[in-house]
Amino acid sequence: MTKSPRRFSSRMGLLLSMLGIAVGTGNVWRFPRIAAQNAGDAGAGGFIVAWIVCLLTWSLPLLVAEYAIGRRGRAGPVLAFARLGGGGYGILGGFVALVACGIMFYYAVVAGWCLYYAGISAAMPLPEDPAAARAVWDGFHAGWAPVALHALAVVAAYRAVRTGASSIERANRVLVPLLLAAIGACVVRAVTLPGASAGIAFLLRFDPEPLGRARTWLEALTQNAWDTGAGWGLVLTYAAYMRSRDYVVRNALVTGIGNNTVSLLSATMVFATVFSVLGRTMPQAEVLAVMQDSGPAATGLTFLWMPQLFAQMPAGRIFAVAFFGGLAFAALSSLIAMVEMAVAVLVDAGISRDRARRWVCGGGFMLGVPSALSLDVLGNQDFVWGVGLLVSGVLVALLVRRFGIERLFREVLDPIEGDLRWRTSLGWLLRWGVPVQGGVLLAWWIARAASDFASGPWWDPTDPYGVATCVVQWSAAGVLALLLARWTLGRAQQAAVSEDA
Repeated sequence: MTKSPRRFSSRMGLLLSMLGIAVGTGNVWRFPRIAAQNAGDAGAGGFIVAWIVCLLTWSLPLLVAEYAIGRRGRAGPVLAFARLGGGGYGILGGFVALVACGIMFYYAVVAGWCLYYAGISAAMPLPEDPAAARAVWDGFHAGWAPVALHALAVVAAYRAVRTGASSIERANRVLVPLLLAAIGACVVRAVTLPGASAGIAFLLRFDPEPLGRARTWLEALTQNAWDTGAGWGLVLTYAAYMRSRDYVVRNALVTGIGNNTVSLLSATMVFATVFSVLGRTMPQAEVLAVMQDSGPAATGLTFLWMPQLFAQMPAGRIFAVAFFGGLAFAALSSLIAMVEMAVAVLVDAGISRDRARRWVCGGGFMLGVPSALSLDVLGNQDFVWGVGLLVSGVLVALLVRRFGIERLFREVLDPIEGDLRWRTSLGWLLRWGVPVQGGVLLAWWIARAASDFASGPWWDPTDPYGVATCVVQWSAAGVLALLLARWTLGRAQQAAVSEDA
């Protein structure tokens, strides 16, 4: 069997790589819009409270679990699940991996969009009105440019995972600082705009009304899953490359809190900019409506409105390039992790790293082309696999229960000198908190999808936002997970016999 890639060289290299997973387009592209859509009349502070609660009760326990599983299993999701839970759990690990792969296919398309907008912001005049912004967007999608830039993003990820941990670490030592610098520069500029304080105040002002809506909690939890990468299997994969002396709980805290801090800074930047520019000519309700409008494939605020807003700012072109450049860096650092996770699964199955890279990136490109050509397809895939993250998170928690929470502390966490313990709270959350949250919210979502979200009968699999499309695609992933687990475990057993002989 192919030898595992080398370990990360330092804690800083590990943390930068983990932040590369966590800090992605979900922080900049998705979080401000979700906060606006779940705000009360007085402000979005109620949603921020729900979001922080979900960080503490969902994301942080799952991040600790993935760090610990990866460090103990020293493999990708399929083999790590099998090693900790028994052979049957390899299927669950396969499902977790395939959900992340489903996201990877269209995520590379979005990374291509970010690269395009960073380029045209530097080379062309910024659109100054909605018609011009829409013309830029429609012109981009009228040809094959989205496919070409999708390919470019996949190639960048292909090169970044060439040698495993070492090449991933090198890439993230460049991408993550550039991303943080770009966001920092945009935040400083945004909060100094005239009228920016109104947007910041609305973002942070507490309104309890949203806390009484079940949808707020579903959005807060799924946003945390998107924000942090908790339950994707990506942290698990990188944790397989961590050194034995590296912290688990402390690093999980840095990853989760650092990531959500970036989300809050991104929202501050967007709210400040939108309220400053549009607030001159629109009442607050109309400004908020602009922020809440998803647009085609949830792109409205980022790709249609933000270029117009930058066009109305002094030195707006510079900050447009910084904004979309930072978004591109965020997308690429997360895409690298998705590609590496899939490569690790195939390497565990006995495929050489070079061949696994070719298979993953070649297949990822081909399976992402439909999303590059059709926003309807991309929207469907975002819906199906985004909700699938709820299932993945529950499966990670179930693996920890199967392995034994006390055993996980005894064998993995306790021997690490200087790390935090938090046995009672982490144990309770992994044993009950995560499974109950995931189960309740998934049941609520199914009921709402059947009655409200779908445009036709709930059993119609062609409805892109219905229950049936999720069931069909998740079932296909389940069958593939079964085949993948059997193949991986069979190859692992053959390798073990060969070593014994």
